[in-house]
Amino acid sequence: MDRRKILLDADVGIDDAIAMLHLAGRRDVELIGVGSVHGNIPSDLAAVNARRLLELCALDHVPVAIGARRPMAQPLATAEWVHGEDGLGNTNQPAPKRGPGEEDAVSQILRVTRERPGEIDLLAVGPLTNLGLALCLDPDLAKRVRSVVVMGGAIAHEGNASPTAEANIWHDPEAANLVFGAEWPVTMVGLDVTQVTRLRTKELAEIEALGSVRSRFALSILSHYLDVYQRTFGTRECPLHDPLAAGIVADPTYMTEWLDRAVEVNTTGPTRGATIIDRRAWMAPAADARETRERNGGSDGTPPLVRVPMKVDGPRFVADLIASLK
Repeated sequence: MDRRKILLDADVGIDDAIAMLHLAGRRDVELIGVGSVHGNIPSDLAAVNARRLLELCALDHVPVAIGARRPMAQPLATAEWVHGEDGLGNTNQPAPKRGPGEEDAVSQILRVTRERPGEIDLLAVGPLTNLGLALCLDPDLAKRVRSVVVMGGAIAHEGNASPTAEANIWHDPEAANLVFGAEWPVTMVGLDVTQVTRLRTKELAEIEALGSVRSRFALSILSHYLDVYQRTFGTRECPLHDPLAAGIVADPTYMTEWLDRAVEVNTTGPTRGATIIDRRAWMAPAADARETRERNGGSDGTPPLVRVPMKVDGPRFVADLIASLK
């Protein structure tokens, strides 16, 4: 089996934690390292939560590096009201046995991809500051990465951090533009597919029936998350933002329909953080044009193409997510 080697970049709150549990329960991936970033909670706390999750999943050997503590060009903003003061639904988890390593998350990205060129899939489920900084320090990073999967953005769906912007992109639009503008294979898993891929009453009951350490932990942190969604939207169910991106980096066939388009992130005005693509059908690049462009390393002068899933096999993914919590 060709196990994907994943370097995770995350602002480890509740849905990030579920994504980590999912990755830990899959046989087709190997988690190489975790880098924290600001977003749901401060970066230092996100790194502590990453260590908690790794110890829970018997992955103590996986390194954790503290990453960017603030965005490139705007003040820090966090979302404890969604994820709890501890980022894990105020569940007061025990402190991890050891802390993060001394290497920072940007250095970890650069080192690991130099040591294993062409092998690493970057999975970014928080603001893209670490990836943006890594590209600034070493633009050749884009040549060494197998793929990049980003949880972020919204095309036809409204935003969740503003009327037009998804939260991860809204937190650092400048970094997002760097990531979407680099010559590497990027998939942007946005609200168009994550908002319709959900845990509802039936799925929550299935998780409870598992009775495993991981399933009990998942339910304990999801309780706060579900409370937030019930107060805000009136239904006790939640979307699977970060877990779906984790599933897609492991198995891209969860995507059933997608667009290959250049993505631009607005950095000014009331729509700051909005992700913009040209959805007109006649603007779609021909398959042979995409292949030629990729062979030539993007040297035709056109913007890089980003894969944007518009439909996914949600039921299959949710079933696989539940199975991974056994």
